[in-house]
Amino acid sequence: MRSVVGRFLEHSRVFWFANGGADEVYIGSADWMTRNLKNRIEVVAPVSDRNAKRYLRDVLLDTYLTDNTKARELQPDGRYTPVLTRSEPFNSQDYFIGRPGSD
Repeated sequence: MRSVVGRFLEHSRVFWFANGGADEVYIGSADWMTRNLKNRIEVVAPVSDRNAKRYLRDVLLDTYLTDNTKARELQPDGRYTPVLTRSEPFNSQDYFIGRPGSD
């Protein structure tokens, strides 16, 4: 699991399960922290539109998974650690801000 928290505190929550080639994509408000699950309702909904699923997987998730400046990965012990890379710095949220049609 990877988390990217930057300028947009209410960041995208997209879940992709390859499911043996039958991709399942979900979007939602779910911030699955214990304090949230005990005190409010969090919602996740499946995405059925093929084009929307493709965009979420191939553009949105791919961009966030490329992030190496704000990204953190969940470790087995529950800690989040920075994503280490030798490539050029890439900030996914800055990328989306600069895309045409983002204003």
